[in-house]
Amino acid sequence: MTINLDELTPPHIVAELDKYIIGQAKAKKAVAVALRNRTRRLKLSEDIREEIAPKNILMIGPTGVGKTEIARRLAKLSGAPFLKVEATKYTEVGYVGRDVESMIRDLMAVGYSMVKSEMQDTLRAQAEKNTEEILLDLLLPGSNKKKGKHKKTVRQLLIANKTEAEEEEPAQADNTQETAEENSSENEGDMHETREKFRQMLRDGKFEDKMVEVSIQQSGMPSFEIFAGGSSMEDLENAMSNISSMLMGAGKHKRKTTSVKEAREVIMDDQLDRLVDHDKISTEAKERVEQMGIIFIDEIDKVASKNERSSGVDVSREGVQRDILPIVEGSKVNTKFGVVDTRHILFIAAGAFSISKPSDLIPEFQGRFPLRVELESLHAEDFKRILLEPKNALTKQYKALLETEGVTVIFTDDAIDRMSNLAAEVNAGMENIGARRLHTIMEMLLEDISFNASGMSGKTVEIDRSYVDERLKDIVQNQDLSRYIL
Repeated sequence: MTINLDELTPPHIVAELDKYIIGQAKAKKAVAVALRNRTRRLKLSEDIREEIAPKNILMIGPTGVGKTEIARRLAKLSGAPFLKVEATKYTEVGYVGRDVESMIRDLMAVGYSMVKSEMQDTLRAQAEKNTEEILLDLLLPGSNKKKGKHKKTVRQLLIANKTEAEEEEPAQADNTQETAEENSSENEGDMHETREKFRQMLRDGKFEDKMVEVSIQQSGMPSFEIFAGGSSMEDLENAMSNISSMLMGAGKHKRKTTSVKEAREVIMDDQLDRLVDHDKISTEAKERVEQMGIIFIDEIDKVASKNERSSGVDVSREGVQRDILPIVEGSKVNTKFGVVDTRHILFIAAGAFSISKPSDLIPEFQGRFPLRVELESLHAEDFKRILLEPKNALTKQYKALLETEGVTVIFTDDAIDRMSNLAAEVNAGMENIGARRLHTIMEMLLEDISFNASGMSGKTVEIDRSYVDERLKDIVQNQDLSRYIL
């Protein structure tokens, strides 16, 4: 692991989450303890470690209050493989749709990519060196011959081409050989000097637009997804992918003429792929996924069904819950990187539960998520903090975007207050979409400035309360219009 998990104490985790997410102290505390317990478990002896299963979390709260963001930031903070899925995309086996085991295969692919990227970073210096040499070979063919090897080749050619007359005159042959070696040495020295000049010019970017011919690996037909089925479907999918690759000639190399700038990227990717140990990546990724993997299942309330209804689409919804049960509890799933044990993967389920209730989930499913956290709705004061405090605050984002056009935007305190109150009022009067309401308000507020920014270079625009009221007055006054726009 590249991150020191010992430093991630629950207070530290909450402090890091506070930089991006406003409020929701209960949810932050719950996920911080869950993550810390995973770190503690890794320090135990193996016999006890295997008996301790993660306590999965069920987040309950309206949309736009930070459920997904908490899980995503938690995974990024810990460096753990993380996958966000929607429960509605999965169906019971026998129905059209994806089988639930595919979430484990997707998580394993995420873990593989993560570990591969980390290993490639450690080998980047060597790959850059190899790439430079290959580019020089393309720009200056024949300039990379070794001196000793070249001398040996000249001597062998001279010996092989000796005539009877030369054998009778050994002194003359020796002189010829020495002269050839001297000429070869001089030519090699000139070539080496030229290569070094080219190297410096290449580093200075003087060859970026020069066209060269590179050899690239030809990819085959992309693999297709087979829906609905057990773990054997993964094997069938891989088999069909391999067959299609052979038919399309995957693995063969083809020549391509491109600029040095583009060739550098192609060669660099090829060198990085050659230098890494793919078996080692698979082993490390499998270990990381099994011990630290996190799967966030969103929209779980959409597969909850009323007890009094047990026909039609609700049958499939309950089937999805039943199919998820063994994966959450612990099972072995076949992937192209190996068999993955899901017993210690942390599952975080989330839903608004505006129509259904957590009790509408089947009892077995509820038992797999013992920790329940209710997230609070956001109010005007929360919206104000969201606009100002996080590292990725909306006001900071829009300021940075418009600064690229030379436009300076200043938000006054009364403008921030007005936008916060407006977001709270609209959420209260219509559908409560949480902090996402601020995105709509900011876009409507800055639409004209963003449109005309290219012609406003060097100008400073102050956004105050009157500007907010002027831009949004029609929408605020006309409730019917606001339903469509805000």
